[in-house]
Amino acid sequence: MIADSVSAAAARLAGVVLSTPLQPNLRLSAATGADVWLKREDLQVGRSYKLRGAYNLLAGLDATERAAGAVCASAGNHGQGVAYACRELGIRGRVHVPSTTPRQKRERIRALGGEAVELVVAGDTYDEAAAAAAEHALHTGATVVPAFDDERTIAGQGTVGVEIVEQLGKAPDVVVLPVGGGGLLAGVGSWLAARYPEVRIIGVEPAGAAGMAAAFGAAGPVVLPELDTFVDGAAVRRVGDVTFPLVRACGAELMTVDEGRVCTEMLDLYQTDGIIAEPAGALATAALDDLVVAGETVVCLLSGGNNDVSRYGEVVERSLVHRGLKHYFLVEFPQEPGALRRFLDEVLGPDDDIVLFEYVKRDNRETGAALVGVEITARDAYDPLWKRMEASPLTIQLVAPGTTAYRFLV
Repeated sequence: MIADSVSAAAARLAGVVLSTPLQPNLRLSAATGADVWLKREDLQVGRSYKLRGAYNLLAGLDATERAAGAVCASAGNHGQGVAYACRELGIRGRVHVPSTTPRQKRERIRALGGEAVELVVAGDTYDEAAAAAAEHALHTGATVVPAFDDERTIAGQGTVGVEIVEQLGKAPDVVVLPVGGGGLLAGVGSWLAARYPEVRIIGVEPAGAAGMAAAFGAAGPVVLPELDTFVDGAAVRRVGDVTFPLVRACGAELMTVDEGRVCTEMLDLYQTDGIIAEPAGALATAALDDLVVAGETVVCLLSGGNNDVSRYGEVVERSLVHRGLKHYFLVEFPQEPGALRRFLDEVLGPDDDIVLFEYVKRDNRETGAALVGVEITARDAYDPLWKRMEASPLTIQLVAPGTTAYRFLV
């Protein structure tokens, strides 16, 4: 029974992993009317909960398996857990990451693994890195350490749930967890369902990588035809064959959160709470906007803090677009003096700000298209702006988020 394996893993990991803080959060409690707590796995060794599963699996290998080494695929956090566990246990390791893995996570893998671990960049997605890791294992006999789809990994990750109940002194009413391949949700969810069946378990996926929801709809894991890799720690094209039935059996509810909302929550965590969260780390708290939890005790898992500071420009951009404060337009300007001045005076409002203007003069045409980015002060300022655009003699086209033109131009 997986719940018993989780309890056994908790005993095995004692003294190896950190018992990370469980902290009340005033901002989220005030916003929801609930008693909201954050389980700070961003403060774990490797800055995520992934060490739990990796160490639990590797610690159980026999001498022959340890001598053959270990290999894994990772979007970044699991690789850090494997690297640290390999070094601590004296096992030779190899970590495959996709090219989308932020540089900061790659550097942490090297630092945590030291001489015991080799880092290999393979493919553009987690699944391509996983294929490369499996091929290496086939040729060398190394043990594959799955990021989520193995009962030993699942049991280790499930120990987060044990700590939550111990630290809170009781079972919470609601536990909100991020979902990638499903290991964390399968482990924590299975343990809670067995020990505290009254707890409401919620798994949160990024809207552009909702593999578990797709699996629920198809009654089994399916390959997502498209994948938004922005929430890299949860961007998995196919959830696990082991994790899926466990998640379904534990009665977990599933939610999706738009990537722009995740970015807004990342900024709130940083600016208000002083917490540096990676995109996947902000999934659980970002979902509270759509949950009715007033009066309940809610624990959200902040799963990781490996965020590259160079990504904050994109984080701010996605947040502004999500909140309706930044918009892009294609504007056909007549090639005559004063055209831009009329646009500024007659179309833009006094508080509207041009944050992007790209225009190349074409002498063989009477008009020229410009890509114009406009930032407004409030969401409800958009409709008046668009009405002025429609009334203008200029031809103006909105570049809508999610369209091919938007992804190409912005």
